[in-house]
Amino acid sequence: MIFTRKCRGRSAAPGILVLGCAAAVLATGAVATTTAAATPKSPGAGSGTGTTAATRTSPTAGPDAAEQRSVPGSVVSVTFVADLDAKEVAARLEKAGIEAAQVRYGVRAHRVVYRTRGLRGEPTTASQLVAVPKNGKRVLQTVSWLHGTTVYRGDVASVNEQSTDRAAALLFASTGRAVSAPDYLGLGEGPGIHPYDHPRATVTASVDGLRAARVFARREQRILDRNVLVSGFSQGGPATMMVGRALQRGADPYFRPGALAPIAGPFDLSGFEAAAADDKIVRSSLYLAYFATAWDRMYGLYDTPGQAFRAPYDQTVESLFDGDHKTSEIAAALPATSEELFTPEFLDTMRSPRGKLRQQLKALDTTCDWRPEVPVHLYHAKGDKDVAFENARHCERQLTANGAAHRLTDIGDVDHNGTVRKALPLVVRQFDAAR
Repeated sequence: MIFTRKCRGRSAAPGILVLGCAAAVLATGAVATTTAAATPKSPGAGSGTGTTAATRTSPTAGPDAAEQRSVPGSVVSVTFVADLDAKEVAARLEKAGIEAAQVRYGVRAHRVVYRTRGLRGEPTTASQLVAVPKNGKRVLQTVSWLHGTTVYRGDVASVNEQSTDRAAALLFASTGRAVSAPDYLGLGEGPGIHPYDHPRATVTASVDGLRAARVFARREQRILDRNVLVSGFSQGGPATMMVGRALQRGADPYFRPGALAPIAGPFDLSGFEAAAADDKIVRSSLYLAYFATAWDRMYGLYDTPGQAFRAPYDQTVESLFDGDHKTSEIAAALPATSEELFTPEFLDTMRSPRGKLRQQLKALDTTCDWRPEVPVHLYHAKGDKDVAFENARHCERQLTANGAAHRLTDIGDVDHNGTVRKALPLVVRQFDAAR
């Protein structure tokens, strides 16, 4: 019977409902650079005319060194991935289809591996891209950029120099801001499998990423402003609201929200998954399969794959979502529709979730159901066929009910990925007004 089970022995987080929080402790100087040896350029370590180098870290000497190394947000390693002048940044943005008129400075970027907490509160690591402007200013505004649905661990900003998320980080940094772009758990250089759409894991990895970015900036003799400008796309839309809420509630003793700018987020996740079950969205089978396999690992949605997936896909689909398969490989291995991929019983459950599944989905349906003390500007496009514009309306209604200051901008007749490209320059203008 679907959604009734057990904790099966699996490599990635068995069915867990109550998870540990990461301690809200600021890592102050847990690491020190020891070497900076030049290495050959890798596919994910792009730079313009600059060089690429790996910079590793070691524990700070002293009696409390071991304790410091376990603090969430402490830095494990740093890898230099890009050094671009302003013209090179503009060229990179134009290649990605993003307006480059706002570029003012060159950018240096590093992949930073840092300590955080896993689903059960256990110590683990995650990676992120940290980008800073080459403008000589000591105090920098802080941006947290939260990426969208990513199935392949190598497609995140810290690894893939051609990704839209890398371009977004370069844009924000080129306007004079420091950027923390976390890969989340299980992507980039993080171990394990990504816990897709897990609220606490998303917040923990993002807040600890900010702490690690602050540690890194201090070593560069720079200071991050405590008011964080948070923005994110698709999966990163609800993540923006969750991280903003956590910061407002004191998840970190230093950082606070400064402005929130979610883009094309599935704020009604129950409605989104129901639409995927009915094949009313683009790539419905891939989205729903990612959700089903990830949530089965975390919560236990089915006893056997055959309860959710039709044959022969029940024998292969779980292995496709291990973080090591690219989106194109997964799409080629799956049928085009949810109707062909899933059993009728599973699709009915997604259309009308009950019990624990309904409770778990509620956390993702209510990410806007609070009152931010900072402005919220939603960006979406009525032409989006992946995440319907009604999701923005859903968020807007919740913000209105809580008396929050907010705006909603319709980007127009563009698709899902086109939405983020058109919205990013508007977000920069919003953040400029928040100075």
